[in-house]
Parts: sequence; C-alpha cells; structure tokens
Amino acid sequence: MLAHEVTGSSLFSGFRALGLYSNHLPHVLRYHARHREFYVTTAVGNRFHTYNVKKLGIIAVSNALPGDISCLAADRMLVFAAVGRDVYAFARNKEIVHHYSHAHASDVHLLLVLGDTLVSADHDGLLVVWDVPTQEEYLRLTFDPATFDLSALAHPSTYLNKVLLGSSQGALQLWNLKTNKLLYTFQGWSSGVTALQQSPAVDVMGVGLSSGRILLHDIRADKTLMSFSQDWGPVTTLSFRTDGPPIMAAGGPGGHMAFWDLESRRLVTQLRHAHRSAVAGATFLPSQQLLLTNGADNALKVWVFEQEGGVARLLRSRQGHSAPPTTIRHHGNAGRDILSAGQDGTLQSFSSVHERFNKSLGHGSANKKMTKKKGLKFEEILLPPITCFSSESAREGDWDGVVALHRGEAAARTWNYQRCTMGKHRLAPPADRLDNARLSNVHTTAVDITSCGNFVLIGWSSGHLDVYNLQSGIHRGHYGNPTAHVGAVRGVCVDGLNQRVFSVGADCLLRAWRFKTRSHDDPAHPPKLDSAPSMLRLHRDSGMLALALDDLTLVVIDTETGRVVRKFLGHSGKINDLTFSPDGRWLISASMDCTIRTWDLPSGCMVDCFLCETAAVSVSLSPIGDFLSSAHVDSLGIYLWSNKSIYSLVSLRPLPADYQPVTVSLPGSSPSPDEEGHGESCVTLGDEDEDQMASACWDSQEQLERHLVTMTSLPESRWRNLFNLDVVKRRNQPQQPPQRPAAAPYFLPTVSGLQPSFQTPEAPVNQSKVLRLGAMAQKTAFSIALETALDDGDYVAPLALLKSLGPSAVDLELRGLSPDLGSSPQPSSASQLLVAFLQMLEAMLEERRDFDLAQAYLALLLKLYLRPLSADPLAVATLQRLLGRLETIWAELRVSFDQSLCLLTYTKTALL
Repeated sequence: MLAHEVTGSSLFSGFRALGLYSNHLPHVLRYHARHREFYVTTAVGNRFHTYNVKKLGIIAVSNALPGDISCLAADRMLVFAAVGRDVYAFARNKEIVHHYSHAHASDVHLLLVLGDTLVSADHDGLLVVWDVPTQEEYLRLTFDPATFDLSALAHPSTYLNKVLLGSSQGALQLWNLKTNKLLYTFQGWSSGVTALQQSPAVDVMGVGLSSGRILLHDIRADKTLMSFSQDWGPVTTLSFRTDGPPIMAAGGPGGHMAFWDLESRRLVTQLRHAHRSAVAGATFLPSQQLLLTNGADNALKVWVFEQEGGVARLLRSRQGHSAPPTTIRHHGNAGRDILSAGQDGTLQSFSSVHERFNKSLGHGSANKKMTKKKGLKFEEILLPPITCFSSESAREGDWDGVVALHRGEAAARTWNYQRCTMGKHRLAPPADRLDNARLSNVHTTAVDITSCGNFVLIGWSSGHLDVYNLQSGIHRGHYGNPTAHVGAVRGVCVDGLNQRVFSVGADCLLRAWRFKTRSHDDPAHPPKLDSAPSMLRLHRDSGMLALALDDLTLVVIDTETGRVVRKFLGHSGKINDLTFSPDGRWLISASMDCTIRTWDLPSGCMVDCFLCETAAVSVSLSPIGDFLSSAHVDSLGIYLWSNKSIYSLVSLRPLPADYQPVTVSLPGSSPSPDEEGHGESCVTLGDEDEDQMASACWDSQEQLERHLVTMTSLPESRWRNLFNLDVVKRRNQPQQPPQRPAAAPYFLPTVSGLQPSFQTPEAPVNQSKVLRLGAMAQKTAFSIALETALDDGDYVAPLALLKSLGPSAVDLELRGLSPDLGSSPQPSSASQLLVAFLQMLEAMLEERRDFDLAQAYLALLLKLYLRPLSADPLAVATLQRLLGRLETIWAELRVSFDQSLCLLTYTKTALL
C-alpha cells in the first residue's frame, strides 16, 4: 500500500499528450544560420514546442515549467518564457540555463530581446531591463497603469538601445534603455495599442489598435502615413511581406485575416476563418511567399501566396481540437490510431506513433450541395458536435466505417476514415415509424457497428432500436414492437459473431435480442438492475457485459448465463466512461470524481486507482494493451498512460474501500523521463559547442559505469564455453591417428636471405619422458597475484591476468586452486585461494563490471569445487553475499531487457 501512496498509480504512468500545438500566445520565429532553416516556437501550457517550418515537424519539447507560460520571446541562441513573476531562458530548446526572478511583484505579460538585453513588463507597470548572461538587473522603469498601461513592446529597426512602448490608453513612448531617458511621447489615437510591428521601411512602424484601425506611422517625423480599418474587432497581429509585393497582413479575434496593398492603399483579399478563434500571431517569412499563423484554436498553419490576386492557400498545418474532446476510441486492431470527437464539432484521428499519421476528418455539414447553391454562411452549414460514435476497420476500404451521432440530431451520419471525409449516408428513422411531429422531438442516443463492418445499430430517445446496412444505408429492420425500451435507449452492442444484440434503456431493463430474427432472447432469470444504466460496454471475446448505473454502481454480467457476476462500488461521481482490457481481465472506469479506477474481474477487487487534476470524460485502452488514452474536462489534448505491466513486473494488490488516491499530473507533450530516458531529441538552435554541453550534462565514464551494469569486451570464445570445455575437447579430438610425414627431398635445406647458405642441423636435445614433480609444486603467477590480493583487497591484477588467458589456460588455473593438488603443505592455504577467487568475483559484481564474464568464471568454479566450497563456512558465507549481488543486478537487467523487448515489439508493430 505504501507504493500506491507514493507513486499514485502502480499500473499506469503518464507517457505524453497528443493533439497540442498552440494556444493564445503569439508564436516566435527563429532562423538557424548553420541549418539554413526557419524554426517556430509555440507555447502549450507549461511547455513550448519547436517545429521546423519546412514540414512543421516537431523538433523539441521543452522541460516543464512550474506554471503556464504567459509570454514568449527568443533570440539567436535562447528562448525566453515567462511564468508568473519569473522569466526562464532555455538553451537547445529544452534546458533551463537562466532564471530571472525577484524583480516583478505581478505576472509578466510582455517580453522583448535586444541583443544581450532582455526587457520584461508586468501588469503593475514595472519594466525591468536584464543583462542576459549575468542575470542582473540593468534598469527599472515604473509606469502608472491608470495613465500609461503597457500593452505592447517593439524595437524600431536601426534604433540602437531604443524601445517603443505602447499603452492601452493609446499613447506611445520611445525610450533609450542605455541612458534611461524618455526620448519622445506620441499622443496616440484615443484607442488602445494592441500590436506594434516594424515595417520594411526604416522609421515606419505598424500600429494596431483595439478599435480595428491599422496605422503606418513615421516615428521620426511623428506623422501617420496611411490608415486602414478592419470590421471584425481589435487588431491582434501585424506582419509585412518582404519578398516583393508590399502587402500587410492583419489578424482579428474572429479568426479572419485581411491583406492590404500598401501601394494602392486598398484591401487585396480576405482570409475568412483562417482560425476558429483569434489569430494569435502572423509572420511573413523573410524573402519568401509564406505566411505562418497560429491561434487559440490549437492550430499552427503555413499559407502560401502563389495565385494571382494575392489569394492565400493552406500549404501545411498542425491542428488539434479547438474545444475539449468528448469521446475517444481506438480505431483498428493495431492500437496506433485514436479517433476523437470534440465539442468543436470535428472528428480527428491522432497517432500514438508519430504526428505525420494524424488525420482530420473535418467538420460535418448538413447538406453541402444545398448550401453551395443557396450561398449560406460557414456557421449555418455545420452540424452540432458529435456526442458518441462507433468505428470498425473490417470493411473501411469498401465503404464508410464510422457512424457518428450529433447532438440533438434525429439522424446519424457516416464518415469515411480512409478518405478523411464525411460519408454519403444519412441514417434517419423510417417515415412509417415516426411522423414529422414526433421526429422533431427525437434524437439519436446510442450506436454500435458489428464486427464484420456490414451493419450498424442505432438507438433513439424514443426507445426505438433500428439496424441499417452500412454499404447502402438502407434500413434493415427494428427491434421491439413497437419500441425496444420505454424511454430513451442508453446503450447498444453486438457480440462478435452477430448472434445477439444487447440494449439498455431508461426503463432500467437490459434486453437481449436475436440479431437475425430480431426477437427477444432474454434469459429465464433476467438480471435485476437497481437503477437505470447510463451506458454499457461489451467485451466480445469473453462475453462480459459492463453496465454503469445512475446510482454510481458498476455491474458486470455474463452474457452466456445472464447473471450478475461482479458488482463494484467506489465512485462518488457520475461514471463517464468504461473500457475493458484486451484479455477481459480488467475493467477501467472514469468518473466525475476525477479518479480512474481499475477493477480486476477474476478477484472482484479494485487493484489500481489514481486521481487526475481534472475529471476524465472518456477513456480507451488500446487493443494491444500498451496505452490507456484519456480525455479530460477543459483540456484540448489526448493523454497517453503507459501500461507498466507490459514491460515490467507489477504486483497488483486489492485496495481497501477507504483508499485515498494521490493526484497524478497529466503527462506533457514529450515522453516522460521514466519512459524514454531523457525525452525526445532536440536540434541545437545556437552556436554552443555540443561537446561542452555534453560534458556539463554527463559524468565521466567511470562515474557513469558505477550506475550501470557493463558486459565484458572479451571475445565470446574466451569465456562462452568455459563450463562445457571438457565437451568441446572431446568433440575436437582427432578421429584418425597421426600419419608419418612425407619423405624429405633429396636436396639440402637452405636458409632464406640475400646470401644463400645451407641450414646446419641442430644439436640433439635430450628429451626425457620423466616428469619432474617439483615443477608442479611451483605456484603460477595467477596464484601469487590472488594471494597478494587476498591481503590488500585489490583484485585488479589477478583479474587482468585471468582475462589475458585462453579458455584452456583459465581452466588449468582454476584446477590449480584445488586443495588436493598438493601445491602447498597446508591444505588451508589452498582453500583460502578458492575464497580469494570468490571475493574477486564479488569485487567484479560490486563494481558492476564484466557481468557475463563473472557468471562464466563462477559456473566453472562451482562445477569443479562445489563439494569443498559447501563444506567451508567462510566459502559458504562468501557465496551467500555473491548470490545477493547476483539477484540484485539480474533484477535490474531483466527490467531493462523487458523494456527493450517491449519497445522493439512496439516499433515492429508500428511499422507494419
């Protein structure tokens, strides 16, 4: 129980978030001279993301900050992010290298970088100038928010050490930061300044006002050169095109963009609904016909101007839900794609492998052909948000494989996953079953597609339950006479063989139907439900049916017997969603009490529970069980939780009824360090030396190896067959007796060289077949080194000698340690050599080096001297210590091996 209290969840750990790209803060554009590429940085909660503009591919995700980022700024080397009263500087898009604090008394909302100078302003009117390398304050300026409330900062081009300040009262001030002097005050235009941007012309600044006016003002002559006005509210961003045509782009709070020709002083074109919410930032890439925009709708887009008339075309984008998701489900059997329906009315697919596999199925429309003819507005053709949906990949290549229910709509709509478009079928109740008066008060409530992908069952609020053919969209029948339930149908599902259909309704009844005959198939003793069920989930392989009741109870029913087999209590809020594990062993539930609980069906106990910061509205466990996906209240992302039981040993124990879960933070946009080491790799966007950064972040090799388990660098032939060396020798014995060499040639042998000479015969050597026993009594160099190490405790020398020997020599040295060999007059000294050898192996394991080599030496030693060692108390004590170290190291290695195998299996399945 202590492990649960410390870690929060013993079964799931936060992995990363999907579908988060931008928020209401303007982006920051940077150019990397060495890579010759532009990079864009956007803020997402308490982190920021860095993308390359060429493909909008994710490059890096910063480390988490204590709170949400309030503003961003960047120079050639660093990215600055303000959180509350503090400002942090990041190097390499990831690591915090500077922290500017203890200056502001309120939250910082404006940042500006001028070389080695950082300017920050807070809501109380305090402007602080920092020296970036030393993190020291250089200057403080205080403004009265009642008369000059800072709202914008800009650095006029070629104006050294000068900054232009804009206020919400409309006035402008030009300051010299080096001399702390107010150079000039501009009276303004009786409207708050919302945007300041340097134009391509020197001395000319673009000024955006809260009234919608856009001014080009010469700050040297204090003269307005031209003025424009947009009709959709305050100006949120300004940008100037520099690749040729003098075009100025302006964004508004409605998501629209306006493009003005500065030569003709007229509106060139408009980009309606460029974003679903306010345009936070817009930047023309220098000397390119590309416009980069981001908005509060969680979208980052690149527009290209390649058509006549200055019309922009969407070139590439990264966008998620602009409103929180309501329902998420895994699509397909691979477990890589997650279908998500949000309150913004869109249906999207997010990949857990890589962002390039993400899809957007778009926003449903009522009747596209009719709206084009009548010229209706964009908002009038959109369908309401999707409340629930069902998907099946079996026949998605032939026809539509997704059916969605829209809020308050009487008809269900089909979607095509492969074409990423809305389908062609509108599945409405037949006219003979519901008249127009009743049809106006009826809406869809439940849906499920059969496992074959041919049929779909739809339930209505009137209690009707109908079946349709997905290929043709034709109505194929209905269940019940005249209705399946008295009241709304709250859930429907079909088994894996299309034999039985299960439905629940507001009448507190669970009913079973024959799929083909559409007749009742209720058991003899139907289960009695104490309250009306709000949803049901069927595990098709095991036939287990889970119901969530209105009284906050979970009921599991065996569909074969029709009996209640499990009943779970514990949630204190409305149950939002249920999901089964692939093997049907676990039932995972999410509730408005902000908990996600895991119930073990065989034992009937709750085995895991953790508390989230916000309630989960939908959960889905992948078909292969590696990730749990969740969508939360007031959150735009989809959060992945890795299943620890896939890659490590997890001991699940029943939790008590009064268990108090611990709050777990939602995962960030990058993999957590526990799952992916040090997270995603990042591109260095500065001139820092990578070797210096590596030396600052990592220890030396010796210090690093103390925390790791290393293997030997010797060839396998030196140690692999030590245990079976006798078998190898028997196998390598010659099969035939040695043969006499051929007769010597008749010529005399010569010695090679410049001067030819005959080889003289060598003197005969007196070879004796009598073995001198005195030679056996001599100690080898290894034995001497082992005795010396036994006294001083340094086993480096004997280990080095042993590593230099071959397998046969190692075997001979170990056999020379035998107490019965007679090499010493005292038998105890020979047994001390065996203990010294064991202590050498213990030193190897203590240093966590040559783990495989130590295993080979130990196996051979136990094979030769198991009985003598077991009879020696000192040797037994040493072996017990050795066993403890072996078990500890092997446990760590086994976890690493399991993680690697899990990652390899996941990579193989992701590439299929």
